[in-house]
Amino acid sequence: MKIFPLSEGSFTIDASKVFVPFDANNDQLQDRPKGSLLVEIQPFLIVTKKDIILFDTGLGYAKNGVLQLFENLAAVGIASTDVTKVLMSHLHRDHAGGLIVQDTYTKSPYLTFPHAQYYINALELSFAVSGKSSSYDATYFSFLANNDKVELLNAGGYIDEYIRYEMSGGHSPHHQVFWIQENDEIVFFGGDEAPQIQQMRTRFVAKYDADGKRAMELRQQWWQEGEREHWTFLFYHDIKTPFITK
Repeated sequence: MKIFPLSEGSFTIDASKVFVPFDANNDQLQDRPKGSLLVEIQPFLIVTKKDIILFDTGLGYAKNGVLQLFENLAAVGIASTDVTKVLMSHLHRDHAGGLIVQDTYTKSPYLTFPHAQYYINALELSFAVSGKSSSYDATYFSFLANNDKVELLNAGGYIDEYIRYEMSGGHSPHHQVFWIQENDEIVFFGGDEAPQIQQMRTRFVAKYDADGKRAMELRQQWWQEGEREHWTFLFYHDIKTPFITK
């Protein structure tokens, strides 16, 4: 398998849940509001023998009408039409901002990757459109509810026999994680339940998780399993370490 981190840059986020760009050469974390977290926004492209897979879709930023995600893909020789699967850990804005785009003239929404099948947890989508949480844009996601390109997943199972998924429910109530196994390689994407290498190495309970204790326990479990089975971990929010093989 080939792994391509598609970084959209570094950002700080505070209680406002607004992502503010952070330039390490010019900005100081202490100048940001108290409690600000410094994170990377980093979707991943995985190329297997069968598929071109995108894990999460970033913030959805565009410059001159072109998604940064498209530019990042082009930099590694991939067009948006080449992507065959989009696997979503959850639907918070920083992970799902590039999931849907809007026609410039008609303002109608359409899926960003026209030839891809999208895999989203069914309960996560239902919660996203319910309007019960400010972490989701209910109007934005209602477009996905009855779309034949969207496959709604349940608690756990397999996609095409080589991609395993499991509803983990630590960061958001219906968050899900994925394993891709090809030959002797195993790539693990834990979304916001395995976002940074430091969180995997410590007993860290995050206040921003729906179930912080469960997320911590899952991180410890996965880190130990990954060490035994030599997983490659993908870290969506890590500033310095996009991925590592145990």
